[in-house]
Amino acid sequence: MTRLDRDEWSSLESVSHADSTRPVIYPPLPMIDLRSDTVTQPTAEMRAAIARTPVGDDVLGDDPTVNQLEDTVAALLGKEAAVYMPSGTMTNQVALRTHTEPGDEIILESQAHIYFYEAGGPAALSGGMCKLIEGQRGIFTAADLQKALRPWNEHYPRTKLVCLENTHNRGGGSIFPLTDIQEIAAVCRDNDLRLHLDGARFWNACVATGHSEATYAAPFDTVSVCFSKGLGAPVGSALAGPKDLMQRARRFRKMFGGGMRQAGIIAAGALYALKHHRDRLADDHANAQRLAAGLQQIDGIAIALEEVETNLVYFHTPESIPATTLATQLAELGVGVLPTGANTLRAVTNLMVSQADIDEALQAISSAMKTCQGQQASDAVAVGVAHY
Repeated sequence: MTRLDRDEWSSLESVSHADSTRPVIYPPLPMIDLRSDTVTQPTAEMRAAIARTPVGDDVLGDDPTVNQLEDTVAALLGKEAAVYMPSGTMTNQVALRTHTEPGDEIILESQAHIYFYEAGGPAALSGGMCKLIEGQRGIFTAADLQKALRPWNEHYPRTKLVCLENTHNRGGGSIFPLTDIQEIAAVCRDNDLRLHLDGARFWNACVATGHSEATYAAPFDTVSVCFSKGLGAPVGSALAGPKDLMQRARRFRKMFGGGMRQAGIIAAGALYALKHHRDRLADDHANAQRLAAGLQQIDGIAIALEEVETNLVYFHTPESIPATTLATQLAELGVGVLPTGANTLRAVTNLMVSQADIDEALQAISSAMKTCQGQQASDAVAVGVAHY
């Protein structure tokens, strides 16, 4: 994939932003961008598909490209219907509102994206109470769920929904095993609970395990899938499930501001990605393994190779070298990574990153660590002199 060159980045940096609350900082050099799989650019072929796609008014239901995308997603997942929305946060939050009423309880794993990264949406948009289960790298079992359930009592909130995440972001791209999902679904059925999947990286889980999309989605009442991460489309996610629930979901999509007009322009990118970019996710997984193996060889970097299951690679610096310091050094060398903790960084392989890019990034990380360690040693000497 082609990355922006130095002049193109410079032109971006020169743009004045009136809104000072925007968090984006344009990198100073052409980047091997491993911050996320959301940073991908549409391919030339995808742009061509977008340019020639027919459009209509999706709110009125007559955008043929959106309709085709929704039908394609529903068929892939083995569900009756699907609804296209601008983001995965919206599909998750619409799902919660569709399944619950204010005051209902929603059970999630403690590190779930829905709980951690969706701006308090369960409380603000659905009036829901979140009950958290401590899992292992984002994964919990049917026994864990059973323990979390209360007997009926008029004093308790009414538990209505269980949410899983596959793959699990804060779990390091961990894959939720299908057998565990099926057992959790059985507990849900026995207790009249609905089951929702946050499948932002669902396609990665399918490619990594070999399970078909329909098989992996079957235990769930509703499934959210994303097109703008590993698949490389510019915009959008879809929520799939039974027709009656999807009719209800359309109302909440409108209520939450997600009704779009000539949305076929962006749906075309998602359609192209579904047809052409699913199988290539295996390349991202292989690159993640290559990156992780290389990181293990760099002095000062700690990483658990066995925890790299898909395209997310979490690694750690010594306590004396903050993650932000290493990330800043890497940005100067043209490599983007994302600090996620005091000494933790995330690298995400994606459509824009080749095997050669991985090797170049490893060289940069090795160089940046040496710089950080050298600065640390100089600081120690300076402190010693100051106290002489």
